[in-house]
Parts: sequence; C-alpha cells; structure tokens
Amino acid sequence: MAWRTWRQAMADALYGDGGFYVGTDVPARHFRTAAHTGQVWATAMAELGRRVDSALGEPDAFTFVDVGAGGGELLTRLAELAPPRWSLLGIDVARRPPALPARVGWQRQFPDEVHGVVLAVELLDVVPLDSVELTADGMRVVEVDDEGLERIGAKAEPADRDWIARWWPLRALGERAEVGHPREAMWREITDRISSGLALAVDYAANPAEHLAGTLTGYRNGHPRTPVPDGSMDLTSHVLFESLLSAGDTLLAQREALRRLGVVATPPDYRNDPEVYLTELTRASEAAELMNPYTFGGFTWLLHPVGIPQLFR
Repeated sequence: MAWRTWRQAMADALYGDGGFYVGTDVPARHFRTAAHTGQVWATAMAELGRRVDSALGEPDAFTFVDVGAGGGELLTRLAELAPPRWSLLGIDVARRPPALPARVGWQRQFPDEVHGVVLAVELLDVVPLDSVELTADGMRVVEVDDEGLERIGAKAEPADRDWIARWWPLRALGERAEVGHPREAMWREITDRISSGLALAVDYAANPAEHLAGTLTGYRNGHPRTPVPDGSMDLTSHVLFESLLSAGDTLLAQREALRRLGVVATPPDYRNDPEVYLTELTRASEAAELMNPYTFGGFTWLLHPVGIPQLFR
C-alpha cells in the first residue's frame, strides 16, 4: 500500500504512464464539456475570437489556442468557422485526434508566445492539488492510497498554511481545503506567454463558505464517484477564482457571458418549414444547456485581457 499526497496521486493518475488523460478522446467517453454540446458553443467561441481579433486590429498573426483540447471537438468546428488567417492550435497530453482537420495544429507544450485567444475550459480543475484538513494537531496534509483510502499525514508546509489563511480559512475540525498555489502557477505560466489578446478560463467555482469538506470529486462514465487515484476516472476540484485575479480581470457567470456574445435560448416559432424549425430548435436546446445555471451555465468565466480593453464590462 503506497500512501501519497493527493497532489502526487492526482498527477500520476491523470497524467502519468497510462493516466486518465493520456488516451485520445478520453473526456468524451466519461463526461460532457461545453465543446460536446454542439455548434452553439463553437459559434460563441468564434465570436469571442472575432472580438479579440478586432480589438487587436486584425493582425496577420492571430492564434486561437485551446488548452486541454481533449478530442479536438471545438477546434474541429472552429476550422469551419474561423477566418483562414487564424491559426488554430490544440494543447493536450493526449495524442493528436486522427480526424482533426489539417489546418489545426496539435502539441503537448504551450507555445512561447501567443497573439490571440487562449481558452482553458475545465483545465484548472484538473491541476493536481493537495488537500489539507484542520485537525486537533493543526493543519495536516491528507494522504491517499491506490484504492482511495485516506489518512491524515504530515503537517502542512508553511506555504500551504499561508495560502489557506488568505484564501480558504479552516475554522472547525474536519474542514478541508484544496491548496491552490500550483493552479495559480499554471495560470501565470499561461498568461505570461500571451503577448496580446485574451486568456479565458472556464470552470466551476469553489466557495469556501459552502465547500467545508473541499470539492475533490471523481467522475467515471458520466457519473460522480468517490475519488480513487487509479487512472480509471477523472479527478477534479473546483477553482477558487479569486486567488487567480489580477488587475483588469473580469469574472462572469457563463450564462451572462454567452448572452453578451449573442447566444439566445428562446425556442423558435414554427414557420411551416420543418427542416429550419428542427435546426433552430436544436440550437435553442444547445443554448439552453449551456446557459442552464444548474449545469454549464453555472460555470464561471475568468477573462484576462492583455493589451486590449476588457470585452465585457
């Protein structure tokens, strides 16, 4: 039985040899993301890209980067919607999807410099983090074995305790926090490489006042599970967006952000054309799913502009 911190266990289970995210199309087999909902999401992302492109003066070099691109569903649709001048790039630990259009680039490493849009949908929630519990002996790191059994481990490091005191105070015995500074480091690494344009992170938001036991959850075959770091399931924790904010950033609920991008979920009127009606009804259904506050509409958007005005005020 090998005991590890949750940060170590998540890193191995998600990104190690044979890890959950290493296989192509893994997300689509186990859970739905906005990219799997259909054309409405892709159209909204294309519109977001066009607004950033316009704010930059439509430069010759403009790249739309999807970080954690999964099976390439969004980029496949953007290949049909985006101007030929745009470069499209997927970043993922998985292999390039075989059906990805030729105009879409694919690599494991983030580029050194980006002029354009960087999109990170449900990326920050799978950054491996440690879980810390308040015990009678102070704040201690939670350890886990390969079968998901937990035990209380060593005292939390000073950096972890400082982060918790600032962002996720633990007040009662048994309360837990996921320590977010590794997530902040990843987000800084991404945003620091944007020379001009916009970084957008989309995820479920953590609320320390409500999530007293933390938010670490497993997902397999579309259903939440007790988290087990065996490589068979997704392991996620909600994002404390407030710790990621910098000057000029904006936080918006997804349903409000999509509304500002022109997404409408109103059912269409029937105008004696069944084919048109079914097309419009499908789009309205997709929009309703994306804007439903109890599903995707409950996501939070963090918009980080670089060298452009904030798009949503």
